[in-house]
Amino acid sequence: MVEKQSRWANLYLIIIFIVLYLPIFYLIFYSFNAGEYMQNFSGFSLKHYGELFADNRMLQIVLNTFVVALLSSLLATIIGTFGALGIYGVKNPLMKNVLLSLNNILLVSPDVIIGASFLIFFTLLGLGLGFGSVLMSHIAFSIPIVVLMVLPKLNEMSTTLVDAAQDLGANSWQVLTRVILPYLAPGIYAGFFMAFTYSLDDFAVTFFVTGNGFSTLAVEIYSRARQGVSLEINALSALMFIISLLLVTGYFFINQYNLKRKKQYKKGRNG
Repeated sequence: MVEKQSRWANLYLIIIFIVLYLPIFYLIFYSFNAGEYMQNFSGFSLKHYGELFADNRMLQIVLNTFVVALLSSLLATIIGTFGALGIYGVKNPLMKNVLLSLNNILLVSPDVIIGASFLIFFTLLGLGLGFGSVLMSHIAFSIPIVVLMVLPKLNEMSTTLVDAAQDLGANSWQVLTRVILPYLAPGIYAGFFMAFTYSLDDFAVTFFVTGNGFSTLAVEIYSRARQGVSLEINALSALMFIISLLLVTGYFFINQYNLKRKKQYKKGRNG
């Protein structure tokens, strides 16, 4: 009975993966089409990749997207990590729940509402729309993601680690940098990668806060899709998929390395 259920579960997973990945591989397949449309495969060609690398505007937008994603995820990771430490340190349960609720507002609110709110906010402050507005918006909606990734690791951490470090003469800064942050490293890495991914593919919020002279991939692809999607977009999507795959692989190896170090540490203590 258990074996039969396991087979059905595996079949279900296979079907889910096919539904999720088949459109992606279909898109990548047609990026090598010698023709101009996703209807008839005319033959293998790399001309759409050549068109992509010859499109200076698209390359600038790709650079803009990665710069915003990298900076916003990095700053959000720093702010979110210390935010999680601050929430963890609150002793009043009611206040802690209030802070957690406020943190989660940006996660549960519709992206359209968030984007419109940022637009109104920047307009009231008299700030021009462009790189700065996009960066600040991405930092804002990435911080709650980092907090939610770091807090569980904080809750798992034994207070005896901090007590032992203090008993050995470590000051507050040493406890933070040599005990707490290394222990939180897996959660911090997870928060960074999640924030980076969210920033890369965000459309709704970015659409509201981009100016005329600045754009990101999601907004640009949307604008071009309204005129008919060219296979240059397929080529770009194929490259983005490979980059995402490399990021996931990198995160996997980082996790494996951290687990290995943790096991070696436990083995050393027990030995």
